[in-house]
Amino acid sequence: MKKITRTGFTGEIMEYLKIDGEFPKLANCAVTMGKFDGIHRGHQKLVEKIRERKELGEQAVLFAIDASSNMILTSQERASLLEKLGVDVLVECQLNDRIRHMKAENFIKEILMGDLGASYVVVGEDNRFGFERKGTPQLLREFGEKYGFDVEILSKEMDGHRKISSTYIREELKKGNMEKVTSLMGRDYFVEGQVVHGRGMGHKVLLPTTNIVPPKTKILPPNGVYVTSSYFGDKVYHGITNIGYKPTVGESFVGVETYLFDCEEDLYGEECRVDFKKFLRSERKFPSLEALKNRLLADAEDGRRYFEAVEK
Repeated sequence: MKKITRTGFTGEIMEYLKIDGEFPKLANCAVTMGKFDGIHRGHQKLVEKIRERKELGEQAVLFAIDASSNMILTSQERASLLEKLGVDVLVECQLNDRIRHMKAENFIKEILMGDLGASYVVVGEDNRFGFERKGTPQLLREFGEKYGFDVEILSKEMDGHRKISSTYIREELKKGNMEKVTSLMGRDYFVEGQVVHGRGMGHKVLLPTTNIVPPKTKILPPNGVYVTSSYFGDKVYHGITNIGYKPTVGESFVGVETYLFDCEEDLYGEECRVDFKKFLRSERKFPSLEALKNRLLADAEDGRRYFEAVEK
């Protein structure tokens, strides 16, 4: 078990426990559990429920399965977001053979009751756990009544007639429909990372940019240009961001490259979060660097008009 202590923006401390076999021994905990990929509006309701129990002296504990690929949020991004939401303990567990083959009844007794010391458990109505996904909210309720812990089951958050889910968000993300993604998630889709050195062509020939290389495990919207806001600690800059291989200059990896409006700072090495607002156009190859620069300047004007309209 790897333990990482994090401090959220409220000053609260969150323990981030990455489980590789041994579980922590906790007590008097309000627990919610699931994949929590994306921390969308439905997930946020669950987090709010365990936060409310802190007034009763219980710790707010989130048990999350760590998926290995196609993630809306990387594990680090998820942890960063959950600390801001006021979670006390994030228990992140690989979907290993022990968890995959553990019967639902044993999961409740050994992990929820035994290791996590649950006095309260809240899950969504479609939550499934244990071997062959036979664990249900109703089974949790039966065990709660028998062994004396509270169980609450929440209905799904809806978008019209469709349930909000990570699958739904992935569908819209793959379309580049960032406004819908924002609506489903209750906040903007984002990419976090450290600003790294690119090839230097932006500063020398085109427009000065910041570069982030996202991990391959993270699902990205389609290659193209987007209106974005970038956060560096307390500082925020609006801009436009290109996702892709930059075919005019040629790259071998997918990068996230952002032109920040009205920014002259050297930001290399700083941690950055890029929030995606709107898709502008698909990535394409231009006949020359001059043609690319002219297109980027036009994109930047579109981005500025977007923020002017939003801020009116």
